[in-house]
Amino acid sequence: MSLLSHPKRVVLVAGAVGLALVATACGSTETKPSAGGGSASPECAAFSKYGDHAGKTVSIYSPIRDAEADLFQEAWKPFAKCTGMKITYEGTGEFEAQIQVRADGGNPPDLAFFPQPGLLERFAKAGKLKPAPAEVKRLTDEGWSPDWAKYATVGGTFYGAPLGASVKSFVWYSPKMFKEKGWAVPKTWDELMTLSNTIAATGVKPWCAGIESGDATGWPATDWIEDILLREIGPEGYDDWVSHKLPFNDPKVAAAVDKVGAILKNDKFVNGGYGPVKSIASTAFQEGGVPITQGKCALHRQASFYANFWPDGTKVAEDGDVFAFYLPGNDPSKKPVLGAGEFVAAFADRPEVQAVQAYLASAEFPNARMKLGTYVSARKGVDLANVQNPIDKLSIQMLQDPSTVFRFDGSDLMPAAVGAGTFWKGMTDWINGKDTKTVLDFIEASWPKS
Repeated sequence: MSLLSHPKRVVLVAGAVGLALVATACGSTETKPSAGGGSASPECAAFSKYGDHAGKTVSIYSPIRDAEADLFQEAWKPFAKCTGMKITYEGTGEFEAQIQVRADGGNPPDLAFFPQPGLLERFAKAGKLKPAPAEVKRLTDEGWSPDWAKYATVGGTFYGAPLGASVKSFVWYSPKMFKEKGWAVPKTWDELMTLSNTIAATGVKPWCAGIESGDATGWPATDWIEDILLREIGPEGYDDWVSHKLPFNDPKVAAAVDKVGAILKNDKFVNGGYGPVKSIASTAFQEGGVPITQGKCALHRQASFYANFWPDGTKVAEDGDVFAFYLPGNDPSKKPVLGAGEFVAAFADRPEVQAVQAYLASAEFPNARMKLGTYVSARKGVDLANVQNPIDKLSIQMLQDPSTVFRFDGSDLMPAAVGAGTFWKGMTDWINGKDTKTVLDFIEASWPKS
């Protein structure tokens, strides 16, 4: 699954690890427009191209909530003020279910941040979404690679520009712990397994994990499978799996799942700081890696956005309390990158809605957002000087490197019934004890026939 606050991208208030998450985050960017929407003032000159929308309101519905939602609203506040509009925002941990309820009930938002292209496709095919305006298409072609643009293209029609991004292929660790123990960052999968055994021999469970995420419980385990499949069968094979040319219960998929199981279902390796293997299913993903800061585990596979989840005061740096290394495969010369992101799609095409779409697709928005805190964008034109932590910088460099072989989170691309349904549930059942064949047969049987 994709970028957190969708379940994969929920960001906690600093220092709030372990506390219950707020179910939704609602707010609005209040404005007091002057004549002309405030665009006459010098600070508003950059926003004049978006027009005067004094007195207009644009609603946004999103899986991004809590502290990150606050930062989004802060980032677009100058735009709202200078165009004279009001932007209302609601973030929820139940986005996938509730966006359907709202659309079916005739109460859709003006804009939605879709973390799953598969879900966006479902709404586009149902005729619920408006095609993106020409300016948004131009900005997307200018700012992103064709691969990114195609994720929001359905039946030849382009529906939305990318928003944020994340890199999934990271393993978090403690540089201090590694230095004290004399451990080296592994460069291959065999070295990673050797390191895991070395750590386990000291009496410490090498890995900690958590896949609990409310209605989206199970998605962190799907990320594991996707990352390993990308390494085991290559990008083309991965594409075949995502598109169902390769069945879910194919032996190649089963082998990848079992390879992950050598870690996640191994009582000698998990679940550091929490309990036996089954504790992974009940441990909130936001808290999954925290035992690293307590010396109770050494390794935690999670995306770049996990930089937001460490306890308040944790230094994220190569010489800090925590950092991350690339999840290695069999061949150190091949480093495919798994990632995710959100896409801005519209249920309305009023001029003020299209203006917000265009602003979010520009380089101005990600640069403004990055200045406020942890944030990653795959957009060209993002200034690395605005990056707030080294993991973000490393992620952006990886995403913008033309030699990087990038693939989007597979579950997010699949039909929603599978990618945001049976795949999540199946991996949760797998952690709770079901065997690989039973789980993969269950997911395969759920794939839509048409």
